[in-house]
Amino acid sequence: MSTPQPLPFLEAHDEEVAAIIRGEEHRQEEGLELIPSENYVSQAVREASGSIFTNKYSEGYPGKRYYGGQEFTDAVEDIARERAKKLFNCAYANVQPHAGAPANIAVYFALLQPGDTVLGMDLSHGGHLTHGHPVTYVTNIFNFVRYKMKDVETGEIDYDEMRETALREKPKILLAGYSAYSRELDYQRIADIAHEVGAIAMMDAAHIAGLIAGGVHKNPFEYGFDIVTTTTHKTLRGPRGGLILVRDDEEIAKKIDKSVFPGLQGGPLMHQIAAKAVAFGEALHPSFKAYAAQVVKNAAAMATVFEREGVRMLGGGTSNHLILADVTNFGINGAIAEAALDEVGITLNKNVIADDPNPPMRPSGIRFGTPAITTRGFTEKECMRVAELMIEVLKHHDDINVKERIHEEIKALATKFPIPDAPF
Repeated sequence: MSTPQPLPFLEAHDEEVAAIIRGEEHRQEEGLELIPSENYVSQAVREASGSIFTNKYSEGYPGKRYYGGQEFTDAVEDIARERAKKLFNCAYANVQPHAGAPANIAVYFALLQPGDTVLGMDLSHGGHLTHGHPVTYVTNIFNFVRYKMKDVETGEIDYDEMRETALREKPKILLAGYSAYSRELDYQRIADIAHEVGAIAMMDAAHIAGLIAGGVHKNPFEYGFDIVTTTTHKTLRGPRGGLILVRDDEEIAKKIDKSVFPGLQGGPLMHQIAAKAVAFGEALHPSFKAYAAQVVKNAAAMATVFEREGVRMLGGGTSNHLILADVTNFGINGAIAEAALDEVGITLNKNVIADDPNPPMRPSGIRFGTPAITTRGFTEKECMRVAELMIEVLKHHDDINVKERIHEEIKALATKFPIPDAPF
């Protein structure tokens, strides 16, 4: 097992919370995390995240703070920014966003006026809430229009429709990226469409930032994109947080800095920025490239099992770290599938599929991926076995004996591949 986090003061002063944390440690150790937006950070990242930087207010940016005592906060934020720029080969980085959604919103407020248009991917075809879903507040301020897949069985984006919509709607931002899409995008075509209509090309790389940093997916900046936003967890294997990157436009970078602070956030979370710096340093290590490559190989291996079993996968499989599968042929919905798999120690999430006839809380699909189990050392062999066990659970979701047997196998597999303390 990985080294348990020392909790001497917490266990002495708040046994109730300490016990809950120990319970979560146990859950993570004995189960398999397949939610594609989750991962395991190193002990070094955890130590930085729990460091004394949590005590410090640091409103502003390095060299331009509003409070004193910033010698070390400036130093750690500078390191985080420089490492982020090196990772993604760009000129500017803002490491202060608390999460991915605020990062996207900060860009909108930096570059748009109320009523301006953003062209983004439809949520039901793989996009994200912050790409213009009506339940979000930003849709009351900006005008969001959407593009979709041309063929949900192959994952092909309808780039002709995207261009026609862009010519008609004249968006100020053309937004690429997704949260439940399993193929790569044609960055060059998207950038060409954006610049044809005078729009900024923006990529939300929250899910695949680690694959880009690891060199197994294309870097949008190399194809003319202006802005990339991302979370710092998921495939990047860092602490929970956000990041905004600008290719080379200083004016855009300045507007984004002002939008993040003071426009949207107050004091940055310096303990998280310190942890981001550590994670970016880990991602610059040569071993991270091997990790990113294995994530993709492992997802492809799982997809072969689902294909062999005749399970419909949106996009026809995967080219990245995740799979979106339709479970209705098993006579169940995604919520039932999620609960049954959770009972055997496999954690994933229910998810809508393209043009899903079912509601979001009882959708037709499940979404799962390989970032976390790859961190534990899984290769194609283990991933194929996990996929086989998942299929068996879906077929026998109401059979207690089957689930108990599979749960024991999952625990044995998890014990064989403990969560590592270090990524290399």
